[in-house]
Amino acid sequence: MQTPKVKKMTRRIDGSGTGASDDVYRVFLQDEALHANDIPGNINIDEEFVRNFDILDEFGVEESIPMNENRNQEPKSDSDYEGDHEDSDFFIDEDNIIEDVEVDMEDFYMNTDTGAETNELSNEAEDIEVIDNDEFDSLSDDSRDTRRRKLLKELGKQKVCSEGEVHNVAFHIGQKYRTKKELKDKVDMHALKTKRSIFFKKNDKSRLTAVCTGTVIGNASGIQCPWRLHASRSTVEDYWFIKTYKQTHSCLNTRKVRSCTATFLSKQIIDQIEMNPEVPVRALQDQLVKKYDVHISEDKVFRAKAVATKVVEGDYTKQYAILRDYVLELQKTNPGTTVKIEVVSEPNPYSSTRQFKRIYVCLGALKKGFKAGIRDFLGLDGAFMKGPFPGQILTAVGVDSNNGIYPLAYAVVESENTSSWKWFLECLGEDLELYSNSNFTFVTDRQKGLDRAIGDLFPHAEHRYCVRHIYQNMRREWKATEYKDFLWRCATATTIPEFEAIMKDLSIFDKEAYEWLLKIAPHHWARSHFSGRAISDMLLNNLCEVFNSKLVKGRDKPIISCLEFIREYLMKRVVNVMKVLRKSAGPLTPTGNRLLEANSSLASQYRATWNGGQKYQVEGFQNDQHVVDMESRECTCRKWELTGIPCKHAIATLYEMAKYGEHVGELYTYVHKVYWLDTWKEMYSFKVEPIKGRVMWPKSDCPITLLPPPHHNTPGRPKKKRKITADEKSQRKKGKSQGESSSYNLSRNFLKITCGKCKKTGHNARTCTGRGEN
Repeated sequence: MQTPKVKKMTRRIDGSGTGASDDVYRVFLQDEALHANDIPGNINIDEEFVRNFDILDEFGVEESIPMNENRNQEPKSDSDYEGDHEDSDFFIDEDNIIEDVEVDMEDFYMNTDTGAETNELSNEAEDIEVIDNDEFDSLSDDSRDTRRRKLLKELGKQKVCSEGEVHNVAFHIGQKYRTKKELKDKVDMHALKTKRSIFFKKNDKSRLTAVCTGTVIGNASGIQCPWRLHASRSTVEDYWFIKTYKQTHSCLNTRKVRSCTATFLSKQIIDQIEMNPEVPVRALQDQLVKKYDVHISEDKVFRAKAVATKVVEGDYTKQYAILRDYVLELQKTNPGTTVKIEVVSEPNPYSSTRQFKRIYVCLGALKKGFKAGIRDFLGLDGAFMKGPFPGQILTAVGVDSNNGIYPLAYAVVESENTSSWKWFLECLGEDLELYSNSNFTFVTDRQKGLDRAIGDLFPHAEHRYCVRHIYQNMRREWKATEYKDFLWRCATATTIPEFEAIMKDLSIFDKEAYEWLLKIAPHHWARSHFSGRAISDMLLNNLCEVFNSKLVKGRDKPIISCLEFIREYLMKRVVNVMKVLRKSAGPLTPTGNRLLEANSSLASQYRATWNGGQKYQVEGFQNDQHVVDMESRECTCRKWELTGIPCKHAIATLYEMAKYGEHVGELYTYVHKVYWLDTWKEMYSFKVEPIKGRVMWPKSDCPITLLPPPHHNTPGRPKKKRKITADEKSQRKKGKSQGESSSYNLSRNFLKITCGKCKKTGHNARTCTGRGEN
């Protein structure tokens, strides 16, 4: 099988402190042999939901994947990277390169509003007779209204004038409508098409009168336009009939039509918003102005889009009331799914309402798949939610057999604190059957309250810190590149003597930095102090960073739409991985094959010496000498123990054993079952099931109605960019003072501008006073 080009990700380091800033994966293409934990290339889903899945066999597209955002901040734009420096801002963990299959969520759509307004069909009669099974009245020839209906049908047909133009008779006397709203919408459409200013002079339960208030030429006596329409009904249950109609206009056309409101325009663009929720406001404005040839401001189109989006996605507040119905549907269609809702305590026990606080979801298929992966390793992280009710999305992400992400559980909570993280871990522990003495492994970004929550619930678990966040704290005092190199060398050292030697060099280089780093226990961040039970030597929390980046477009949606966005992404992702599985040839996963081949190519440079028992002394260049114990399958370099894949010393030993006729079997049998293709297939044999539409959800019997969480609007316009850290500000100021250009904008420092008026340098035309440097 031909090995495709693999996109290799490195981690960008900018910002500082816990609750770190937005980061970016930078992608590079490499044709050389890859090191540990590489992942296959990306897969793209077609624009249709899951209609056509074509695997891309070549990966030459450079892309950026946003990592997790700063707590309660917006994703940063291109301008937020100004002043960044290249070499000093990156960690390259070649032993753990995280990539994931691409899932197209552009066409995600969900409407939970059963009473949502949609564009109504035309009321004009057709030329053929059709039997309507849903119509209550009979259309038999014996009806005494048959001739009258035929006459009304003729009046509603298109008329062709002498000039060849086609005109529709919009209204006529005797025309009936089911509701007043239907009639008013048609009057508004008539006003928009004819460019007239029509006003509803009378509008009550039984009468509706519309008049034209347009400008009449030469109207000295105050005569108004004669156009007039009056409709009424006899009883509340009766139809609305047009009683009076004068169709002649004597006024001028106008481009400012009063009936062209944001609510009216929202009904015209609702179909387009449903197909493309990200359509720009300016594009909608140009389309509506071209269609109706009237003046429509950009602000009005913005409001119309907001109304249409609210109809399409459902109201933020209303979705909390039907959240229990969604939970019942989710658990009914996905057996084994765990969903827990927590509400704010209410002092009045007889109250029929409760405020929503948290929700936890762990799909049954993902729970079974994670256990089948036999790797007790999870990354924990949080990402902010946008919208009127902000909060945090907490995620737990594992690693599959091909070193891709495997999302396990997610929750929407009020904020990141000890209480919310402890609640999330308690729910997670029940699903995974974890206890206080469980030997599990977590990797985190040292979020607020998470360290304490893990320590209280799982004191025997191995808790790793993301090295990138340690470096962000380190950068506050020590910004030189040498400090980053020392930190990374200490973290990647796999043996304690090697770790201590590098730490000693750091103490000689800078005593204060050495003492600062010594305060962080090495078993949290150094491979030399990791146990091998996780079968992974990851130092960076890439797992949750990649997963959170996939949820960016779902975090600004209402609560049910947000949860459905995540579930649908997970459902599509399983399908994508299955396409890769079908093309993979065993017995190892593509990543396992590449890692084993890379180590095998290096093993040829080493020489193994047998001691007569089960141990071998392996020597290589640069005094690289270790002992391999084939009985316990361990090497003193500890890479075999940490990763589960035979290191170069172990493979050199197997070559030596085979050389002297000893039966060693297939090389893949020495790889941990985590990387076996059968294990990978079993993980993805459990499918996330689809759910039905809103109208088919079961009704919850709970008498308590959920209310949205409390929210206080902050003054000013909502910010779209994240807040930059103090370290980033200093980097920008330093870059500007030195005349350095950013990654995206060319610096204007030391450039002289020329005035367009006086043609002198030193100022522009706006500030020109007739003087200049020349």
